[in-house]
Amino acid sequence: MLTPIINIGLVANMFVRQMHFKEAGATEQGHAHSFDHLTLLASGKLQVEANGEITEYTAPTMIYINSEVEHKLTALEPETVAYCIHGLRDLDKSDDIISPDMIPNGVVYKKLAGQVLATGE
Repeated sequence: MLTPIINIGLVANMFVRQMHFKEAGATEQGHAHSFDHLTLLASGKLQVEANGEITEYTAPTMIYINSEVEHKLTALEPETVAYCIHGLRDLDKSDDIISPDMIPNGVVYKKLAGQVLATGE
């Protein structure tokens, strides 16, 4: 099975996991995180499978993933690069600013819809 090349960085409690998918079809196997996080799709095209539902994204974009949601990433183009980004913290969280188009099918944003704020306004 094709898998991405992984690089991890940690600075000032900010965790970043770079995934470089050299070939289309390379897959980051299903996994879950303890906290909500963003995946920054920097280049290429990515398929996200979350809770059995599939969404496709084209770079540049950010993708929101709930905590504890099993998700799998598959490159749809060669040279796709994505970054999982999250702070290392305890269960106290600050308010989120999430654009609804960051949320793939199968992921449910935990707060009321009225608290979801679009970016770029």
